[in-house]
Amino acid sequence: MSDYDLKITNGLIVDGSGAPGYAGEIGIRDGKLVAVGAAPGTAKETIDAGGHVVAPGFVDIHTHYDAQIIWDRMLTISPWHGVTSVVMGNCGFSVAPTRPQHRDVIINTLENVEGMAAAALQEGLGEVWPFETFPEYLDAIEQRGMAINVGAMIGHTALRTYVMGEDATEREATPAEVAEMQGHVREAMQAGAIGFATSKAPTHVGYKGRPVPSRAASFEEICALAGELKSAGRGGVIEVTVGRDLSFDEFATLSEVSGCPVSWTALLAGIALGGGGSAHDQLVRSSEMVRQGHNVVPQVSPRALQFEYQLRAPFVFEPIRVFKPVSEADFEGKKALYADPAFRQAFWEKMDKGVPETFRNNFLATVVSEFTPDPALNERKVVDIAAERGVTPIDVIFDLGLQTELQARFRMPVANANEDEVTELLQSKDVVLGLSDAGAHASQLCDACASTYLLRRWVREKGVLTLEEAVRMLTSRPAEVFGITDRGRLKQGLAADVVIFDPETVSDGPLQRVRDFPGGADRLISEATGIDAVIVNGTLLRRDNKDALDTAGALPGRLLRNGHAAA
Repeated sequence: MSDYDLKITNGLIVDGSGAPGYAGEIGIRDGKLVAVGAAPGTAKETIDAGGHVVAPGFVDIHTHYDAQIIWDRMLTISPWHGVTSVVMGNCGFSVAPTRPQHRDVIINTLENVEGMAAAALQEGLGEVWPFETFPEYLDAIEQRGMAINVGAMIGHTALRTYVMGEDATEREATPAEVAEMQGHVREAMQAGAIGFATSKAPTHVGYKGRPVPSRAASFEEICALAGELKSAGRGGVIEVTVGRDLSFDEFATLSEVSGCPVSWTALLAGIALGGGGSAHDQLVRSSEMVRQGHNVVPQVSPRALQFEYQLRAPFVFEPIRVFKPVSEADFEGKKALYADPAFRQAFWEKMDKGVPETFRNNFLATVVSEFTPDPALNERKVVDIAAERGVTPIDVIFDLGLQTELQARFRMPVANANEDEVTELLQSKDVVLGLSDAGAHASQLCDACASTYLLRRWVREKGVLTLEEAVRMLTSRPAEVFGITDRGRLKQGLAADVVIFDPETVSDGPLQRVRDFPGGADRLISEATGIDAVIVNGTLLRRDNKDALDTAGALPGRLLRNGHAAA
């Protein structure tokens, strides 16, 4: 009889703690790490790591796979890049609880705010959803199976819609409605929710151009719901997306009333979130809060945020008040506004002189990313085309959009373009990696490859982070902040989630546009290189950047109820 189900030899063990790597072996039995460092004895299967890095599976705390997991049990593309655990429900956008009569509202909200194609959501979720309540949702995804481990937060937007219907976008909740929502949060935590998420972000504009429901909530309501985590006594996390009346002071209060960490989205270079000021100013304030004893942790991203958008879903312009009629309009109404000289002029005046300088500069860096009638325009700056034509940049964008039935694509940098500023964020001990947005904005961006990008750009190419520190940021640090207790380290007794990679070649691939979502909807993907193996709960999921098991069969992922898999 073999001592191990799987043994990994000849590897450089980087255990996720931040400690120096060392040569050693790993022994796995019954989905657990039973030997770390030395693994004498025999195994049913052995992987020779060949001097490559053996690390804990990566943990991605900011994803939006809530809908995709229903039709894509593999949760692509996260495991391609070494991710073995994800957290969903961020920004308050869970898909449960949802009443049957509110399904279109939730779908249209996700379409607007998360760039998800409504047709793909409708086909992927099906005519009859396999859940209504949050506990039913957890049961449904667990029964279906999943390739990697999943923790799910209950989202404020879905919760308000469930209790208040379409009024959720219009007003504060009554005491009776707050009490009902508290009951659902309590029920969700008892069923295994990993936390509660909400948003006040001005970019979060949803159904019929209205602010998403969480933006209509009072802070007192948010506190009442957050307090249910302390009452439940099951740990957890509060995830918030920063906005008006939801910033540093409120984060401290939420941490106190919930008894849980508060992780906020997002601390980014070149964009004034978190109460304003530069990224440096926000980091200083955030670190001071930590020193004062507040368990408040900003999420940072290693990647520059580049949004590809079409005028049928112009997410980057949603917060601008003059653009509100577009958000409220249907497809034909949008085209009519884009063709209207008065609207064009008003919008250009706003973009030219009425928006923050950083946003204006980002807009002026916009390029045409896809214009089928004349590919010669692709990758050219809109301002340069405008100068040649003697029109405004807005005229160019609207003209190209109208010529293609709003199919033309434009790419605009949003944040993190200055790597010197990003360096300071990544080197802080008071932040956590997040904001991959995996599963959301699928046709607009792809940051689900953030893990391999971090290892390529910030470790190998720039030397800003040591290998050990980067692995810690990808594993034990996010697990710690989000209360994931049984993984994130290579330690005897923990779950056998392991990634083996070549530090000299590990990388994110160039973005590709594919049409593999339900109904042929498109999305951006990035293939990984240098990932030798991905192991989930002791099962070899991927080998040499390819799936290593029958994707239609049993899958090794586990539902992380309250942050850990059931024994």
